[in-house]
Amino acid sequence: MLPLWSRAQQQDFRSRVRGCLLGGAIGDALGAGIEFESLERIRAAHGPQGVTGYVPAYGRRGTVTDDTQMVLFTMDGLIRAHVRRDGGAWHPPSDVHRAYLRWAATQSAWGPDEREPGLGWLGRQEWLYAERAPGTACLSGLTGPDAARPGTLEAPRNPHSKGCGTVMRAAPFGLLVAWEPQLVFQLAVECSVLTHGHPTGYLSAGAFAVIVHTVVRGGTLEEGVHLALALLSERPAHEETTAALRGALDAVRAGEPSAERVESLGEGWVAEEALAIGLYCALVAHDLRSGLLLAVNHSGDSDSTGAICGNLLGVLHGESALPPGLLAELEGRGTILELADDFVLELLHGPELHGPELPPDERAVWAGRYPTD
Repeated sequence: MLPLWSRAQQQDFRSRVRGCLLGGAIGDALGAGIEFESLERIRAAHGPQGVTGYVPAYGRRGTVTDDTQMVLFTMDGLIRAHVRRDGGAWHPPSDVHRAYLRWAATQSAWGPDEREPGLGWLGRQEWLYAERAPGTACLSGLTGPDAARPGTLEAPRNPHSKGCGTVMRAAPFGLLVAWEPQLVFQLAVECSVLTHGHPTGYLSAGAFAVIVHTVVRGGTLEEGVHLALALLSERPAHEETTAALRGALDAVRAGEPSAERVESLGEGWVAEEALAIGLYCALVAHDLRSGLLLAVNHSGDSDSTGAICGNLLGVLHGESALPPGLLAELEGRGTILELADDFVLELLHGPELHGPELPPDERAVWAGRYPTD
């Protein structure tokens, strides 16, 4: 539970959490329809500016991908970890791993199995049962006969993979505002190796979480980057991630933002490139819309770079800065808002929701939403 905050501080925190999740989902949806297209083909199909709003993907406009799905299940896992602490158990990577296993089930099942008591309310959202081009490492790390064994730093899953699936789901760790930055970094790392074991993959996730964490505490993006660089310097095999962050800062100073400058940072299929592109676009953004459009109009993993940029701009400016037209058409907006608010409730008022002094019938409400058995 967080220290006692004023009402204004609580409202600011909720706005930033909502902004982070919704901004990431908007960026994800903007890139979903052009994820596998080259910049040349994007411009040929949509004009010299590229896409300027949603384009159809998976049968409709405003559709999110596996990036947003995994962010939501990350939040679900973190909430359950805090609930479980009431019973004396405290190992958040285990709860996040179980949440990711529930996500993996949505990629093959037709819909929720109501006989499964551990689903919770998020696992019963039928719209989440849709395959949206999930990353190979994410799926292979969470399926198969060995899926119940969580990866660890000593024995990570997919030890040679540094795909961007580590980074695009890592923003929620940064929203643990009462934690120290070193612990936020470490948690993001330990939850990355559940599916991706290459150091650049998990260190990029740790760096991203620390940048989000700095901003949600009221700092700037630049301050977050410099703190991330300091923490990276203490880790072995940090060079690729460090170079990517420095490359993003150098690109900001290089001149007017452009798609070509974005492409100088890579395509975003691997973790450090996705982080660099999303960060660069957030740093140079005049507003959320311009930053998000810059983040998706390039040759590469447009939905993931858009999601990362959206997480950063959303946590920086809060939900009121989100483009209303894009927000109105966003798939799953109600679910995302509800989960964001539940996360805030848990962090601000956890004992009032499930503390041992509550009557059993009152504890059962939250336990039904976030079961820990």
